[in-house]
Amino acid sequence: MPHYQHRGKIPPKRHIVFRKPDSSLYAEEVVSTEGFSNIYSIIYHEYPPTKVLKIDKPYSVAPDVAVEENLQNRSFKGFDVKPVDDFLESRKTILFNSDVYIALAAPRHSMTDYFYKNSQADEMIFVHEGEGILKTVYGELLFFKGDHLVIPRGTIYQLTFKDENNRLFILESLSPINFPKRYMNLSGQLLEHSPFYERDIKTPGKLVTHNETGDFLIKIKRGGKIYPYHYATHPFDAVGWDGHLYPYALSIYDFEPLTGRIHQPPPVHQTFETPGFVTCAFVPRLYDYHPQAIPAPYHHSNVDSDEVLYYVDGDFMSRNNIQRGQITLHPIGIPHGPHPGAIERSIGKKGTDEYAVMVDTFKPLKLTKTAMDIEFKDYYKSWLD
Repeated sequence: MPHYQHRGKIPPKRHIVFRKPDSSLYAEEVVSTEGFSNIYSIIYHEYPPTKVLKIDKPYSVAPDVAVEENLQNRSFKGFDVKPVDDFLESRKTILFNSDVYIALAAPRHSMTDYFYKNSQADEMIFVHEGEGILKTVYGELLFFKGDHLVIPRGTIYQLTFKDENNRLFILESLSPINFPKRYMNLSGQLLEHSPFYERDIKTPGKLVTHNETGDFLIKIKRGGKIYPYHYATHPFDAVGWDGHLYPYALSIYDFEPLTGRIHQPPPVHQTFETPGFVTCAFVPRLYDYHPQAIPAPYHHSNVDSDEVLYYVDGDFMSRNNIQRGQITLHPIGIPHGPHPGAIERSIGKKGTDEYAVMVDTFKPLKLTKTAMDIEFKDYYKSWLD
């Protein structure tokens, strides 16, 4: 889990008098998880975060299901999702189950006239292309190509992009996103054998306090709907905060691969875990160094998970004719493996130059109409000689 951080001005104790220069009180807010039983942060606002002016009619953003039960290896052309000006409108759910929603987005414009909050899901936004600033009450977090942005549920945010060229791979997790337990000691510190370290984790920097009043639109997602809330005060009005709950970033370029004499299984590439799925990062690495090693992955039958792979950059030695932004789905119960020629091609090779993000879900995924619109129709035949 992220370690203790603090920004701005905070009083010496929790839940005590903390006054503004004019002698009025700052408004204390505890943002907690699992009731009051897990990590939390305490935020000190200029105004109480409860001043609602009005609530507009909610509208549906639920995905349209095209395939309820999938038992076919499939692939999708991720970059065929067209760029859209608005961030929320650009988000297109491709695959989902009761634990996670997997979406693609290509927003052209920054969020300027509204804020967004996912009230029931942690979000992991992988930045395939683009850079900018994630703005929250916790401060400004700069992001770049290759970053995994982890945004805890309930966090109001705005994304400011440098330009119009942005490609995002987004996970909405109905359970908390954490670091793998085997990477951490009992105190939560990342261990020596972890493929990343606390120095690699980027946390919010500059805390910008807004004390404006007016009409501030916050689009709040709950279930399959957006609820447009209008607040009387700016949501980023914190003068200070401290705790363990805040957004952070981990770059795929800071992930240090673990290698061995023979082929290592995907868990050595793991980045995050939840009760419903895990994620991995495949990065350039030395191949296996046993003299008879076969670097290409062996054929594999998923008997407990659907495997999703999002291809980012490089030359993917186990696949033929892979494009940037392509997605593969290998479902529970159906074997998959290297494409024809890949095994022989890999023998004797010294390393690979590939980047990809993998998501293994423990429940079958449903396919949306958007997914079917960008599908490689005959991918399941791609293992024929």
